[in-house]
Amino acid sequence: MSEDRSIHEIRLEKLQQLRDLGLDPYATEKFQIDHSAKHLLENFDTLADLSEDKPTEEKPRISFAGRLVSMRLMGKAAFAHLSDGEERIQVYFRKNELEEFNPNAWEAFKLLDIGDHVGFTGPLFKTRTGEPSLHAYSLTPLSKALHNLPLGKEKDGEQWYGLTDVDQRYRHRHLDLITNKEAREMLLNRSRIVSEVRRFFDARGYLEVETPLLQLEAGGAAARPFLTHYNAYDLEVKLRISLELYLKRIICGDVPKVYEIGRVFRNEGVSNRHNPEFTLLEWYEAYANLEDMMTCVEDLFRHVAEKIFGDPHIQNIDFGKPWHRVDLMTAIHERSGITPEELTNIEDAKAAMKRVGLPTEKESNLGGIIEKLLEHFVEPHLQEPTFVVGYPIETSPLAKKDPDRPGFTRRFEGYVLGREICNAFSEINDPIDQRERFEQQLGERSKGDDEAHPMDEQFLYALESGMPPTGGCGIGIDRLVMLLTGAEHLREILLFPMMRPEIHHDHPED
Repeated sequence: MSEDRSIHEIRLEKLQQLRDLGLDPYATEKFQIDHSAKHLLENFDTLADLSEDKPTEEKPRISFAGRLVSMRLMGKAAFAHLSDGEERIQVYFRKNELEEFNPNAWEAFKLLDIGDHVGFTGPLFKTRTGEPSLHAYSLTPLSKALHNLPLGKEKDGEQWYGLTDVDQRYRHRHLDLITNKEAREMLLNRSRIVSEVRRFFDARGYLEVETPLLQLEAGGAAARPFLTHYNAYDLEVKLRISLELYLKRIICGDVPKVYEIGRVFRNEGVSNRHNPEFTLLEWYEAYANLEDMMTCVEDLFRHVAEKIFGDPHIQNIDFGKPWHRVDLMTAIHERSGITPEELTNIEDAKAAMKRVGLPTEKESNLGGIIEKLLEHFVEPHLQEPTFVVGYPIETSPLAKKDPDRPGFTRRFEGYVLGREICNAFSEINDPIDQRERFEQQLGERSKGDDEAHPMDEQFLYALESGMPPTGGCGIGIDRLVMLLTGAEHLREILLFPMMRPEIHHDHPED
């Protein structure tokens, strides 16, 4: 959409006229707001003096400010609706009453536009139709909207027109927050969910920490990192792809419970569920194991659902009951017909893949084949909250070996609605085993796998100093929020998703 310059010019002229009247919207530094719109509406009968034996001008006055979202001039009187983002309240005023406060206030009102911020002061009252309102005796312009805002029309809770172009909603998120209540609530719920996650771990005695974003070796996951240059040290460094290795180094320092909520960066594709920059939650607890992590995940989801939404049963999912637990190899057998015996060597595994119609050209190790079978045959059926347990060693370079199952590890992934939501291990604390795993990963890297885990000598040195048995888990905050809010696309819960640059720097005018 091209910018309507005439609107911009007209509003600039109005701005100058307001300044000429001595009511510069940008000159006011502070305006006292007594209550939010929601508080005024919910507590109206308590805050308002509705007695008929007292003149309106003698009743207690309330100060309120917000964005002008509607206005209706009726001769020498006017109605307007003011929104503070969460709720809106009606304001009524008359020419003679405004001019008692400031001779130029009525002229100033006529220079206002939808989208401007304004402050009003006056008593509360109810109109003849019973609508709670503010009877304004003063008006203070607080900002001027120099563009048309796509506010649309609203009646009886339904909205027409407004900002509907998805591309513009994501590019100009401030307009989305102003105009779309559902989008606004979803985005604000993201912040509320993150805050509640923090409260959950703080209450359990975990210490929140911060670890470096720029790292010499980006480990803790299988991903291609972003590269950058550290000028001060003349070093090529990587943006972190995980929080794991530094957090476990803190566990090695005898801090028994740690967690971090931080941005990580994986230089990979973009989809409705993948974004190269995302927020990750990881926590580690000394002297805990895989089963403890399962319990913690169940408790976390139940806690957040109850605190934010008031019910552990949301989006048709019951987080109030224990999650299902299934064995990875058993689930593959049940869904694909491929037996565990067929997945004991690479040749037989590829033959089994071909039999069920899956391509094998890109598969170079047994673990990758097993996880591909999981993705294709099992994941779509994991609708109820489910832990899939027992992952192959080739794809789990940081998980403790399962002593009862050679070639497999003490690892689980959690699934809800067919989507992976968390990843957890009983962590390796044997430095010799860990070094061998890293060396195995270096072998994969030499074969062309640029997502294979690097060698990290600093982490190995920490393990060699001694790490107690530890349980750890990671959850993508973005996916957690999508699940709890019912969002269909990742960009719905990101305030500022990365977008390709626009060819023209347009403003979404009406």
